[in-house]
Amino acid sequence: MDNNKIMIVGTGNVGASIAFALLNQRTAVNEIILTDIIAKDAEGEAMDLTDALAVAPSYIKIKNGTYKDAKDCDVVVITAGAAQRPGETRMELLKKNVNILKGMVEQIMESGFNGIFLVVTNPMDVLTYYTWKFSGLPSEKVIGSGTVLDSARLRFRLGSFLGVNPKSIHAYQVGEHGDSELTLYSLADLGGQKITSILPKETLKDISEYVRNEAYDIIDKKGATHYGIATCCVQILNCILNDEMRVLPVSSYDAFSDTCFGWPTVVGREGIVRRLDIKISEKEGIELQKSINVLKDAISQIKY
Repeated sequence: MDNNKIMIVGTGNVGASIAFALLNQRTAVNEIILTDIIAKDAEGEAMDLTDALAVAPSYIKIKNGTYKDAKDCDVVVITAGAAQRPGETRMELLKKNVNILKGMVEQIMESGFNGIFLVVTNPMDVLTYYTWKFSGLPSEKVIGSGTVLDSARLRFRLGSFLGVNPKSIHAYQVGEHGDSELTLYSLADLGGQKITSILPKETLKDISEYVRNEAYDIIDKKGATHYGIATCCVQILNCILNDEMRVLPVSSYDAFSDTCFGWPTVVGREGIVRRLDIKISEKEGIELQKSINVLKDAISQIKY
């Protein structure tokens, strides 16, 4: 299609932050359609963002619309859904948000949409799975934001301990974007030097714990997380639209387990190019299977 046109469904904290993050950097996106169940909210956000165009680094067409406008979009970003409340796990959102998702996806597909879905709403991995089911699209065209944010948190934390720019660290959180996610320390490195040879086990354990729980801490303090995930979504969008073929730990369909979960994956213009076949430690393999089982259990709870 190559219009480089995207739709953001949901103009709450996350949806609006994605649009704002796109506006404030050079990006491949040419046009943004904002839509929300509260139409005037989407209209207000479009107006507010448009006010910045005269001074922003990018010039992007921004307007509010409806699901019908998805017809010629390259990517539809789903951020709409019930918000995660303080003390509420991502999985507790499940039944509420699957029902919301079904109606959205069906209407988007009725428009003639044939692009890529980027799912951000929590519980994201399960909703990515059901977006694939409800849309009928090939699995490579349905992507979840996965553990891209979690891995960014991990790299920043490791960088702080090591006194280096986090962009120089290769390290991944994988599995569920949530309580059962795990760190692949067996693959983590700084310029080819194994992280496990630099930092003690106890420190690595503390870092993993911090990364896994940081979202709850932020939600407890300010009610929501949105700047971090918004910036990560911009990275994924640019990767798709520029056909960058970068490795990102997005969530996508894994036929072996019949689930979607975060895993190092090559992402490009066609969506999921391939999930990498990488060797992890036996302990990590056991932890990953536990995470997959959490997701399989959640998926099995849904009847539609």
